[in-house]
Amino acid sequence: VNCLFIFSGETITVRCEIKGVGDTEWEYEWRTTSSNTSPTHSEYRISSASVSHSGRYWCKGRRDSYSSTEWSNPFQLIVSFSNKAVVSLQPNWPLIFSGETITVGCDISRVGYTEWHEYTEWEYEWSKPNSNTIPTNNGYIISSATVSNSGNYRCMGKPKRDLYSSTAWSNVITLIVSRKLNCAKCFFCIITPIPWTLIERKNAVFLSTGQIRVSQEGVYRCRGGRGSPVYYTEYSDSINIHKIVTNRAVVILQPNWPEIYSGETITLRCEIQGRDTEWEYEWMTTSSYKPPNLNEYRIRSVSPSYRGDYWCKGRLKRAQQNSTEWSISFTLTASYNPPQPVLTVPDGVQHFTSDSVLLSCEGNSTKWRVKSLPENSYWSYCSNWRRMTRSTCTIHRYRLSAAVFWCESGSREFSNAVNITIQGMDHIILVSPVHSVTEGESVTLGCKCWTEKILSNVTFYKNDKLIQYDTRVDMKISAVSKSDEGFYRCEYSGNLSPQSWMSVKSLPDFIQ
Repeated sequence: VNCLFIFSGETITVRCEIKGVGDTEWEYEWRTTSSNTSPTHSEYRISSASVSHSGRYWCKGRRDSYSSTEWSNPFQLIVSFSNKAVVSLQPNWPLIFSGETITVGCDISRVGYTEWHEYTEWEYEWSKPNSNTIPTNNGYIISSATVSNSGNYRCMGKPKRDLYSSTAWSNVITLIVSRKLNCAKCFFCIITPIPWTLIERKNAVFLSTGQIRVSQEGVYRCRGGRGSPVYYTEYSDSINIHKIVTNRAVVILQPNWPEIYSGETITLRCEIQGRDTEWEYEWMTTSSYKPPNLNEYRIRSVSPSYRGDYWCKGRLKRAQQNSTEWSISFTLTASYNPPQPVLTVPDGVQHFTSDSVLLSCEGNSTKWRVKSLPENSYWSYCSNWRRMTRSTCTIHRYRLSAAVFWCESGSREFSNAVNITIQGMDHIILVSPVHSVTEGESVTLGCKCWTEKILSNVTFYKNDKLIQYDTRVDMKISAVSKSDEGFYRCEYSGNLSPQSWMSVKSLPDFIQ
């Protein structure tokens, strides 16, 4: 049986050829399992294929009422939609660990051609790594994942009423199953990715920051859990908790200038309140340089590489197991001299033509103005010079365009650049963070139309790859990581928003 697979709307010609006979004066007869009218000539032309053309086709030739050929071998035609099914993972964690439960689903509800809407019952076909048992329904549960479940999954659907037709194969989704997870550290017990829940332990109080406060000395360890039923990590290494003395450590800057510039000389001092004077000191920092274990750290020529957070604590010389708590962090900011201005936008980077956007520029120069590329007379008001004292500038009456904005100081210094995208009122825009977010923070992405109507059934993409499609109105990332950085956009009813970059700042090394 010859077989041909085509998509809806394509043009095809099925020809009946009679070989080995010199006489070419033939009449033709066609037989088909489709519901369409058959021709009487040698060619069966289908100018715009649809589901109803799927089926088997036979032909034969006749010279007169008494003489004819036998029926030909059947030719099978399968007409499919070009739309693809969508594979999803629930929960949609980027990494699965051995023993966890996950559901793999196949969604074909987004097929958009009207002739398919009548089909409400489907059979499913799967392509997956472990093919011992292949389900025929739209989803199946991996109740206890193993490394052998890792690999690429895809699916397609066939309407039960017409098994000669089908959707196209979905895009591949990759499932990664790793070995059982270790808790990173006890006491902090930091685990990525979130969500994880720290498991209770006697004499321990769990804080909202993910840290644990203990009330007694002793040996402690922790583990985390997530999902339902709960999957547990292995226990962390043990840590020995000693008594914390009541003295308080504080990081002091001398001289205490509000801003530090390259080349200046400063001193960071660790001061411990209390009567005891015999201390040994320890420092912790996110900068490129670690201070020595002394009560003072003198920096003779400040450079931007010294920027970061600094902590200190003291340990009693006569009782090494006893120490103060870490001080509150002190943030050292060191800038090139003179400092550059900074451009800020309060309400996002994607807007409609009817919106007004507030721009502000901050810095040490006495005056500033906003520049754009390309230049546009509609926002030329912002290009006037103004004082750099937190004054603002409003851009309004947009035309349908987009531009990169930055501010310029009176001494020809330039700020950061912001790419503002403009959409017509018949489009949608992505609601996303304006500035960089830090690993571990919660982020919500949304989709918005100019009428402020709440949109549901929104699809979200990262780097033009589908990452979420369901009935929710937004996409929540409970704790972002560096891997979440990229270009995002949303789609609603076939309408795509522009894409915007979401930048993620890494956590300091000492709490990773």
